[in-house]
Amino acid sequence: MPIEKRWVVKPQGNPEAVAAMAAATGISPVLANLLVQRGIDTLEKAKKFFNPQLSDLHDPFLMKDMDKAVERVERAVRNREKIMVYGDYDVDCTTAVALVYKFLRQIGHKDLLFYIPDRYTEGYGISTKGIDHAARKGATLIIALDCGIKAIEKVDYAKRKGVDFIICDHHLPAEEIPRAVAVLDPKRADCSYPFDELSGCGVGFKLVQAYCQKNGIPFQQIEPLLDLLAVSIASDIVPLVDENRILAHYGLLRLNASPSKGLLSIIKICGLDRHNITIDDIVFKIGPRINAAGRMRMDENDENAAPSGGYAAVNLLIEGNESLAEEFGSVIDGFNQDRKCIDRSVTQEAHDFIEAHAELKAAKSTVIYNPRWMKGIVGIVASRLIETYYRPTVVLTMSNGFVTGSARSVPGFDLYQAIESCSDLLENFGGHMYAAGLTMRPERVEEFTRRFNAYVEENIDPITLQPQVEIDSELFFSNITPAFRRDLNRFQPFGPGNPAPVFVTRGVVSHGETKLVGADCEHLRMDLMQRQKPNTTIQTIAFQQPTHYEWIRAGHPIDVCYQIVENHYRGSVSVQLRIKDIKPLRSKQ
Repeated sequence: MPIEKRWVVKPQGNPEAVAAMAAATGISPVLANLLVQRGIDTLEKAKKFFNPQLSDLHDPFLMKDMDKAVERVERAVRNREKIMVYGDYDVDCTTAVALVYKFLRQIGHKDLLFYIPDRYTEGYGISTKGIDHAARKGATLIIALDCGIKAIEKVDYAKRKGVDFIICDHHLPAEEIPRAVAVLDPKRADCSYPFDELSGCGVGFKLVQAYCQKNGIPFQQIEPLLDLLAVSIASDIVPLVDENRILAHYGLLRLNASPSKGLLSIIKICGLDRHNITIDDIVFKIGPRINAAGRMRMDENDENAAPSGGYAAVNLLIEGNESLAEEFGSVIDGFNQDRKCIDRSVTQEAHDFIEAHAELKAAKSTVIYNPRWMKGIVGIVASRLIETYYRPTVVLTMSNGFVTGSARSVPGFDLYQAIESCSDLLENFGGHMYAAGLTMRPERVEEFTRRFNAYVEENIDPITLQPQVEIDSELFFSNITPAFRRDLNRFQPFGPGNPAPVFVTRGVVSHGETKLVGADCEHLRMDLMQRQKPNTTIQTIAFQQPTHYEWIRAGHPIDVCYQIVENHYRGSVSVQLRIKDIKPLRSKQ
């Protein structure tokens, strides 16, 4: 039985401010209320929100060390030095590597290589193996993207090898900054850059923008790179405000109108080439396919295998030949199919184990360990378990003699602090409030499990263990007119900081088709009607919510909260409500 969700209606905007905004912008009071709720309370702010402009991007030279970074790249280009572009194996990293690599190639620099460490043998971040590879190949400059902010010893090691570093990162630095030629990170305490929520790829783009600005290269020449940046912004789940909103807006325009050959191949594989691509499409379809390559273990006995799965992703993203891009896209999709099979299997194993152990099922947290599970998918499995059990979760496996794993949290509980309370048991750990990675010796798993569970038991607010749906406002079905939908679309792109609004409509009933759909009849498709003048019927889909099927089919009333989306089917587009939750209206005895 699914956990019942709490519905929380957000505080509504000041009525006078809402009325003034509706009058000034010409949009409905419901949508004007959305603007005011989100801090957009003047006409000037509304104009900037609805009409993002590239001219409003911040000057890249406001970022600490940007002048040094540009000067070092200029020298490398002028002297025809070999440059290695370095990044990790997730989407933010591979898009960043592809973006900087493509730019350097675009300005005519030919002595280039890129490097993606192997998740299983090198782990995350800058590796000694990668530096040795750069030195062996004759590279004298490494541009590290989305990593490196804590690589103090590795940067010193590279310097002894005659290799300079430029670090482009967006993670929180420690007190000591690596002694690189330049360290670009808007989260540096001594950096006055006005926006510190860029993705790793976004920091790389600012380096490219600064190089162009100094060397008289028109911005239009780097606009084609914005499709990669949009994929990064969506996949890394950074706030879609300020520069990210502008860059995502123009990146989505590029992705829909003229994507690079590599991204086009993925778009076609996903079946997205016949409708408007959104942030959700990137998060749920494009991003996971690119990510899958870095998650899968390469065949160590295959002499022709790439050094890491992430190489396949970058090769796809930099490929300019359409037929080759389609080949790379098929390889990437194959990785994703394999990944889905494995994570489904492991999730089921984990679920069965929890169900078979009453004390684990009843706990307020989950720590589960199996040395056979693949390291690359334990983070996905942790997220899947939260969907079922909704509590802080740690999934562990064995890799290179150590127990390693990923942890995920629920809104309102600081996972990082819980793991930090066990830091004396760990070899290393890192992350933030809602996601983390950790490594320990096998003999410490039992004690870690005991202490982590005890910390959660003592510190979590019980209300945090109940899922919550935040509702922006109430809405009548009759309000959902073509003009309303058109104005609502202007709020996109949706994401953190600017979420897709959730509305609630009360007292609706089935009118027409109500049926269970999906391979296991796990989804509920309904035509719902709200009885008012005029009566309004609308098509809805409730994913993974079959529970109230009989009640609804019998014509009993329900309240629904939902997002308004476009449904694309066989070339036609219709409005659809994506149901977030359903509450039956049962008569009180």
